Amino acid sequence: MIINWSDFEKIDIRAGTIIEVNDFPKAKKSSYQLTIDFGEMGIKRSSAQITDLYKKEDLVGRQVIAIINFPPKQIANFFSECLVLGVYTDKKEVVLLQPQQHVKNGWRIG
Repeated sequence: MIINWSDFEKIDIRAGTIIEVNDFPKAKKSSYQLTIDFGEMGIKRSSAQITDLYKKEDLVGRQVIAIINFPPKQIANFFSECLVLGVYTDKKEVVLLQPQQHVKNGWRIG
């Protein structure tokens, strides 16, 4: 499917820093509950299936890229407020997208 530029402009993709990580035992697939600081855009939470390649203690302080303007999605007893982006490997593991250099939380990706 081909989209036009105005479609892309509707997607609000931002950099943020993970400030808290919790296990998510009620999720159907192994996941963490992330709390992410997007600076002036606020603090948002996300459910992320990233347990294959990342340990909780290695995620706090890591910058990630996320779409922040999706409506909240209920996953079990948790509301995911943003979609953290990653690349799927051939084994369906997720490699997080992140800035190559530290950037200010909330800066827009374009």
